[in-house]
Amino acid sequence: MAKVLVETSARHVHLTDEALEALFGKGAVLHETKRLSQPTEFATEERVTVVGPKKELANVIVLGPNRAAVQVEVSASDARSLGVTPVIRESGDVAGSPGCKLKGPAGEFEIAEGVIVAKRHVHMTPPFAETHGFTNGEIVNLKITGTGRSAVLGDVVCRIRDTFAEAVHIDTDEANAVSAAPGLMGELVKI
Repeated sequence: MAKVLVETSARHVHLTDEALEALFGKGAVLHETKRLSQPTEFATEERVTVVGPKKELANVIVLGPNRAAVQVEVSASDARSLGVTPVIRESGDVAGSPGCKLKGPAGEFEIAEGVIVAKRHVHMTPPFAETHGFTNGEIVNLKITGTGRSAVLGDVVCRIRDTFAEAVHIDTDEANAVSAAPGLMGELVKI
């Protein structure tokens, strides 16, 4: 049985160096406040406002480190609230996704694409994957029980890398649907 931690990935933004400077000023750097479960990722004290055609979301956390492309990860509910069509994508796959404007304390930054609803995914190390017979890119199910709202979530992408730690990431809509709480464990089920 492949038990794994289930984490809620709330709305957040990944910036480029250029976007960071536009939003926070020349020479701006990210100020780490907390390491995340994935060893290379961290939360920062920086916050932005995400502006869509219909509404804006204030105080959205910026995660580090900076990336090659700006990416805004929201739930499907957030996307509809912003007024953009929700597109479900793996992290980094922003081509053809909706754009938005970001506002920071030093200015604004417009992106033509980059607003996504992150596809459910499970981070795992090669030894964990080998032990349980998973391959990179494989699609599995996630079985959640014991919350009073048991469910099987499909379409979970296996992502395998030496720098990962075992954890499934679901968005806030999905977490609310299964009454997820910190420390929730789920079971990965091969299809």
